[in-house]
Amino acid sequence: MENITTAYRLISRREKEILQLVAQGHTSSTIATQLFLSKRTVENHRVNILKKLAVKNTVSMLSRAREYNLL
Repeated sequence: MENITTAYRLISRREKEILQLVAQGHTSSTIATQLFLSKRTVENHRVNILKKLAVKNTVSMLSRAREYNLL
């Protein structure tokens, strides 16, 4: 339970927004366009999310996010 609470607090509002868009199947490019960000900024957010959830790929990121009720 502590890991869930910690992850929820560590993920920023913008990271949660990007996480939800990734879960909907959007690419970094489409997310960048939709949120008026550069593709590189979106990719940085995705890397930060991976680190905060202690996973190595998008599939694991989405699985962990669901496990932690972030989606």
